[in-house]
Amino acid sequence: MLTTKRSYNGMVVAPHHLAAMAGSNVLREGGNAIEAMVAAAATVAIVYPHMNGLGGDNFWLLHTPGKAPQGIDACGAAAGLATPDFYRRHGLEAIPGRGPHAALTMAGALSGWRRALDFSRDNWGGRIPLSTLLADAITHAGNGVAVTGSLAENVAQKRAELETVPGFADTYFSGGKPVGEGERHVQPQLRATLEQLARTGLDDFYRGDLAKAMADDLEAAGSPLRRDDFARHQSLDVTPLDLQVAGHRVFNMPPPTQGLASLILLGLYDRIEVGEAETFEFVHAIVEASKQAFLVRDKHLRDPGTMTVDPHSFLTDTALDRMTAAIDRQRALSWPQISKPGDTVWLGAVDSEGRAVSFIQSIYWEFGSGLVLPQTGITWQNRGTSFSLDENHPNVLHPGKRPFHTIQPALAHLSDGRVMPYGTMGGEGQPQTQAMIFARHVLHGQDLQGSINAPRWLLGRTWGSEATNLRIENRFDPALYQKLRDAGHDLEIIGDFDAVMGHAGALVHYPDGLIEGASDPRSDGAAIAI
Repeated sequence: MLTTKRSYNGMVVAPHHLAAMAGSNVLREGGNAIEAMVAAAATVAIVYPHMNGLGGDNFWLLHTPGKAPQGIDACGAAAGLATPDFYRRHGLEAIPGRGPHAALTMAGALSGWRRALDFSRDNWGGRIPLSTLLADAITHAGNGVAVTGSLAENVAQKRAELETVPGFADTYFSGGKPVGEGERHVQPQLRATLEQLARTGLDDFYRGDLAKAMADDLEAAGSPLRRDDFARHQSLDVTPLDLQVAGHRVFNMPPPTQGLASLILLGLYDRIEVGEAETFEFVHAIVEASKQAFLVRDKHLRDPGTMTVDPHSFLTDTALDRMTAAIDRQRALSWPQISKPGDTVWLGAVDSEGRAVSFIQSIYWEFGSGLVLPQTGITWQNRGTSFSLDENHPNVLHPGKRPFHTIQPALAHLSDGRVMPYGTMGGEGQPQTQAMIFARHVLHGQDLQGSINAPRWLLGRTWGSEATNLRIENRFDPALYQKLRDAGHDLEIIGDFDAVMGHAGALVHYPDGLIEGASDPRSDGAAIAI
């Protein structure tokens, strides 16, 4: 079993060991946590392409010692041609989940890399050339990487719905069959794309030759995205939401992410005052707090420009007390409500100066839209499928509107001076897993790696699954399962370290410089120190 890793010199956590290695190589060369994260983010886009990529979005929380965290929102908006009429003219009554018509929002990921590197240069003395940061990703794309079990399983499972999407089979099939675990997966178009970015800079993705190539491919395939959509895109500096939890300050991203739901969940759990982890009270409290948080999320969270309520209003003592009072300590609230799928990767980095990054990158569903652009090899996200074509729906599709995001990185300033970036992939599982890790490690004193190794559960949907019941790993005390059923939970017991629970990670930086790191045994990842 994995154990907590420790170092005083810097550490990177990622759900694939090659991404963690790429980041740690940058730290070893004197780079800072942001530079390490860009190297890891580029590499994980190559080695875990079913979960994230250059055609997706990302969000950042940046911690500078002695200062409030800074957020970066690199979410792409809907295309200028993306309207309900556009889809109805194509005979569609809903936005499809796959194919070119699902590729309707701009990819913001590289704008996030660029804004973070600007922050690194201006505030952290960043100096590592972009060509160095992209070097490992370029090597892996050109030389090939061994297909993970996770990638092979997802290609096989999604074959029926993605095989005919332009570019998918050419990219993820070998010899007419889905790539198999352990096979060499080479991505020459992506290598050329990364090499061009290394030469010309990240802005080429939005306003250069790469932008033209991608816009041409998207239009030819049938997507509403055009070159103007690339040119107008910018990432945003944002102020994170925050909440005091048992004396600790926890930070997460504002809308359009579900970061508010993660903070509400922790605020409610704190008020329930569970005495011990791994008990019925522990599981029931987090599950029921999740339901209350999801009710707020599903009713209110979307593009902040269209919201009618202030997200901070749900983090007041009055609001949290009211939601806590709605929780029955012994009985489960009837479920499910609305569910939202998702797919992503979380990565974290801490450097020797105590500067920390909590980072998440996504293409939404596994393989996003499934559309792979022929000139660049980029798999495009399908984040815009969260929009409605109903003009009376609060999240109706409009040009320039930003989609709702399940993804959100977390970071905490602990009362004893420690700093903890943490997070996970997994759709609706993200707030729940974040709460489990924080509660187990910070509130109940479990070892950092142990808090991730411990059995988990998931209410609602996550990547690769349509289920909305309460799925729980089989390593709890059997008596706990019966107590949960007796309380009215619709329970399904699954595997011991089941991939459906997502791929979590965490880092903790101590005031004396010690760094602890933990990765998820459910992933192909690692916590790599220097």
